[in-house]
Amino acid sequence: MFHPDTQFLIDHWTGLSRRAEARAGIPARAAVEPAALGLRLPRVFIAGRPGEDAVVRLAGTWIEDFHGDRLKDQPLLSLWRPASRPLVAAALTQTPREARPVVIVALAGLDAAQIEVTLVPLRGPSGEPDRILGLYAPAATLTLAADESRLLTARLSVGVGEPARATLSLAAVHGRRLA
Repeated sequence: MFHPDTQFLIDHWTGLSRRAEARAGIPARAAVEPAALGLRLPRVFIAGRPGEDAVVRLAGTWIEDFHGDRLKDQPLLSLWRPASRPLVAAALTQTPREARPVVIVALAGLDAAQIEVTLVPLRGPSGEPDRILGLYAPAATLTLAADESRLLTARLSVGVGEPARATLSLAAVHGRRLA
């Protein structure tokens, strides 16, 4: 069972992905109405270039206050401890590849408070799935000391629902390999 805000984003994105204008199960960035996110908006971010090279394009005030810095144009992986970065990079690649939400369960601070970071793919103006909408959903109020690290520690990552895209497989036609 997910945090209520995590479940909200999953349900909201799923509704958008089922609309006629969503291509291959991924809605356009323009389909997301900020007002629909309501009080969650300060904990929302948008990243460009899914995968290992993802860069924060926009981050809510709660996220920037939590990390103690402005995040625009920062690598998304820089918000995570080095040991967590391969898991997070895989999640950032998985969400657009499978056209479904991915939730990363993470820990924050010395008290190891749990936080869920939900990732959903979006299409940019080019029509390519080159945006990630993310939401931080802390299990409790997070209070960190001024000198405490603001990096997150990823514990696990899970894809939610069935993949909307078939996995790629190799095929051969007349002895010639095709993807």
